[in-house]
Amino acid sequence: MKYSFITQHKNTYPISLQCQVLGVNRSGYYHYQVNVANRPDDPEHQEMLEWVEDIAESSGYSYGSRRMKKALNALGFPVSRNKARKLMREAGVQVRHRKKFKVTTNSNHKQPVFDNLLERQFDVPQPDQVYASDITYI
Repeated sequence: MKYSFITQHKNTYPISLQCQVLGVNRSGYYHYQVNVANRPDDPEHQEMLEWVEDIAESSGYSYGSRRMKKALNALGFPVSRNKARKLMREAGVQVRHRKKFKVTTNSNHKQPVFDNLLERQFDVPQPDQVYASDITYI
């Protein structure tokens, strides 16, 4: 991010001054220029990105970097876990964690179970005959 800013403004301000203000080394900027900016597009990298997106969509976005690595290795792309993580980040794929199921009903109790007197007929002829409540907060 900082290096691209320096590249955009190199005609306005001296590179050494910009590097000093942004807190980066001049050698780091020149390394960026040589190795990153002038790198040709890698078709295999683009193919891996497409596979990462397809795998994530087909799995319901439940694959993390470990399972993504195994899936890419099975497809013939020998990648490490860190490479899989970087590919996922670059493709914009994130894991959607599902909430664990928690049992809220205790059926093994010795309390009496009352009969269902309403049978889902909530219209009653007189007031104060039937009461209903919500216990979802328990």
